[in-house]
Amino acid sequence: MTKTQAVIIGGGATGAGILRDLAMRGVKAVLVERRDLAYGTSSRFHGLLHSGGRYVVKDPESASECIAENRILRKIAHQCVEDTEGFFVRLPEDDPAFEQQWLAACRALGLPAAPLAPAEAVRLEPNLTPRIAAAYRVPDAAVDGFRLCWHNAAAAARHGGEVLTYTEAVGIVTDAGKVTGVAVRDLLSGETRTIACDLVINAAGSWVDKVAALAGAEVRVKPDRGTLIAFNHRFASRVINRLRPPADGDIFVPHGSVTILGTTSAAADRPDDTAPRSDEVLKLLRIGEALFENLADYRILRAFAGTRPLYSAAPGAEGRAASRAFAVIDHRAEGVDGLITVVGGKLTTYRLMAEKAADLACERLGVSVPCRTADEPLVADPAPGLLAAAKKHFPAGGAELAAARLGDAFGAVVRRLEDNPADRALICECELVTLGEIKEIAALPTTHGLGDLRRRTRLGMGTCQGAFCGLRGIGALCAAGFADQSADKLLRDFIEERWAGIRPVLWGKQLREQELLRGIYGASLNIDGAMHDEGI
Repeated sequence: MTKTQAVIIGGGATGAGILRDLAMRGVKAVLVERRDLAYGTSSRFHGLLHSGGRYVVKDPESASECIAENRILRKIAHQCVEDTEGFFVRLPEDDPAFEQQWLAACRALGLPAAPLAPAEAVRLEPNLTPRIAAAYRVPDAAVDGFRLCWHNAAAAARHGGEVLTYTEAVGIVTDAGKVTGVAVRDLLSGETRTIACDLVINAAGSWVDKVAALAGAEVRVKPDRGTLIAFNHRFASRVINRLRPPADGDIFVPHGSVTILGTTSAAADRPDDTAPRSDEVLKLLRIGEALFENLADYRILRAFAGTRPLYSAAPGAEGRAASRAFAVIDHRAEGVDGLITVVGGKLTTYRLMAEKAADLACERLGVSVPCRTADEPLVADPAPGLLAAAKKHFPAGGAELAAARLGDAFGAVVRRLEDNPADRALICECELVTLGEIKEIAALPTTHGLGDLRRRTRLGMGTCQGAFCGLRGIGALCAAGFADQSADKLLRDFIEERWAGIRPVLWGKQLREQELLRGIYGASLNIDGAMHDEGI
């Protein structure tokens, strides 16, 4: 039986942040996640690193946490953050009284909100509507949820933290009301075992109530579904917020080579209710056209949805009425000694949530080492000599992108490209991913398929959505002798996962693009079975 001090359940940003925090304080800890890191809420959002402006009127405590953590993440995780800045834009039909209320709240919290002449706003963002009544600059940014989770995991590993992906917690073992271990099942091998521990930290996002129930405890959480749209064009260089009380479809976020519009807010029946509705997509488009009047001219890549774990002590609060604050719950009062749950919050405040949960865990374990996660960077920048050498082998701009997403593995990839010129081949043109990077990530023990590789490298996440690089990636995996999986199984798994929780938006250009994608997959490896049907 494996023995550790703490088991963390849930591999989103908060769980990975807790693992890093505990490991840095010298606590032996293991994180278990039933899928890959960032598979759930930490990747199904608009990619916004909040300045706090969104919540400053209604929820000043959350706004204060956001601006503080925004500044910290720019310092410790700049590889995951694109400093786009943001605009808050009021249109003539929006209440001018709210603008004054918003400005007063920003001043009270010390949140920078610099006025900007409407003409200057349009000059900087030419696709914005010229109907702007007022505009302000705020320190919003874009953040990569996948990268943030994996960089936290890598930082934790340097201090002894361990990650077990595709490992599901199926039971919490107690003895006389005290937690003694977690029963887990390896979802790839089917094997079950127990990890003995002194503490369990439940960071399972929208699933926290189900994890708590494994120990007979209760958490009042309401999954809230948010639908978003990804466009194939970066038509805004900055985050664009509508300056009015928070509502659906008020935020555009430039993310890599695409722009994301979101989000809606609706009570979900279950935590994996991630199917976007057609009426939600149409509503987002209708609202979004107020800020970008030519929105219909852009091709939609996909609509997708995620659920947020809204926690409230008030049983009736849900949707936008529920606070975006977080809570750390010690279940000892319920008679489950050694179980801690962290719930609520948002990705921007994940580090603070992790710190508070780790503080309680250390108190219970008798560890007095203070938290250092706000001071030490997740990943060290590459040495100037290494980056200069890399630029000789990567395409223009590719070395910096690879260094940011690879972190500790960057040096090994550079050496691959130096030693093997064939590994400099581009597999994904949208995200500038080389064959050497594919080989390096494929060799990691946490990589079990093309989906895992996608989340680490962004292969298949650009404008082609994997239509071309997906097949190349599979070819590279097979050529490298990856596992014992056949090409068609790798492709089927990739497609099923890539399309999970999304609905194609099929009209006009979208319909033509989707038919091209379907034809490529079907004709290349007979995924649709047409050759069998025709007796070929």
